[in-house]
Amino acid sequence: MTAVSAMDAREVLTKYYEYANAGDWDRWCDLFADDQVMDEQLAGHIEGLDTLRSMMKGMGTMYRAFRNEPVHFLVDGEKAAAVSHITAVSPSGEAIEAEVMNFFRIVDGRIAYMANYHDTVPFQVLGQG
Repeated sequence: MTAVSAMDAREVLTKYYEYANAGDWDRWCDLFADDQVMDEQLAGHIEGLDTLRSMMKGMGTMYRAFRNEPVHFLVDGEKAAAVSHITAVSPSGEAIEAEVMNFFRIVDGRIAYMANYHDTVPFQVLGQG
């Protein structure tokens, strides 16, 4: 049993935001199951950890700055939800502010499924410049 698989759902959520805010996308990806499924509002439907890892390699260049601060966690067995606030800066210097709701299914200490929901308008600046 790895350190990640020994984590409970609340610990997984805490690490999810900690690693994202540190820009540690390798350890962030380690939180997901090999057969993970993600419905990401901007990137679409993503299946498999290898696909997720490949996608996240570009995350460091997508934003000049990126913070996703958790506000509330709700955990019920393997189901969890997190309300958070994203503050970011696009490569062209445009500010991004968005309220976010994420749904998780955490099985054996790994994220098996995740979906996120937010206003997509603030992220339109990523396609500019």
